[in-house]
Amino acid sequence: MPEVASQRRPAPSNIQLPELTIRARHGWAALRLGELWQYRELLAFLAWRDIKVRYKQTVMGASWAIIQPFFTMVVFSLFFGRLGKIPSDGIPYPIFAYAALVPWQFFSTGLNQAATCLVTDARLITKIYFPRMIVPLSTVLSGLVDFVLAFSVLLGMMFYFGLAPTVQVLWLPVFVLLTVTTALGAGLWLAALNVQFRDVRYTLPFLTQVWLFATPIAYPSSLLSEPWRTVYGINPMVGVVEGFRWALLGAETEPGGMFLVSCLASLLLLVSGAFYFRRMESTFADIV
Repeated sequence: MPEVASQRRPAPSNIQLPELTIRARHGWAALRLGELWQYRELLAFLAWRDIKVRYKQTVMGASWAIIQPFFTMVVFSLFFGRLGKIPSDGIPYPIFAYAALVPWQFFSTGLNQAATCLVTDARLITKIYFPRMIVPLSTVLSGLVDFVLAFSVLLGMMFYFGLAPTVQVLWLPVFVLLTVTTALGAGLWLAALNVQFRDVRYTLPFLTQVWLFATPIAYPSSLLSEPWRTVYGINPMVGVVEGFRWALLGAETEPGGMFLVSCLASLLLLVSGAFYFRRMESTFADIV
């Protein structure tokens, strides 16, 4: 049989492939938040990946999200509530502590994972281009699953102690958003610093522990008088914790001015962390 020679058609010369030029930036770079929306599918994928990896090959699975704050509440109730006689603003101490531990657990988990995420995802960062801010953002958002699980136990405790939410519960999404911005703002600072200084990860347990006792979790902020109680709101988690107690448990300590100070502090932390992260972003692939 005669051989048929295969002919390859030449590619049209008028077709131009898109080009993406990546240049190193110097000085303070723009945030370019629009890129986060363009890569929203990657953000969702990384958040879901973090959720699956967190509980992969674990015996207890997602129940760890409930066990950690619950047993911390038991320890606080025993030593601070029963032995230390710490006041709880007329609320049963176990639910007084647990209502604060639910947002705190969400914050501390997001902070610790965001601080080390760039080093953990070093292979991904060095291979392809995408907005690096997506990595710490995805780690913080992945903690919402744990938050929902722990929050369901809080609702059960409220039913057990006969506490019904009031119309103030409508403020709860605002306090959750404040928790996210605080965790992300601090996480952006620590993530960028951890790329250059790897001993940042060793300071995280100490930082988290100090921040825990600097937040009114085991004690109420009502122990402080004005104006120091408002100044205390410089710690953004103060507004979150007292806001949760006020919105869910009907605590008499309405956040007020303290909450406004916490919002301003959290916003400053987020904006400054985002600008610093963007400034150092061009060096991540070379250093990590």
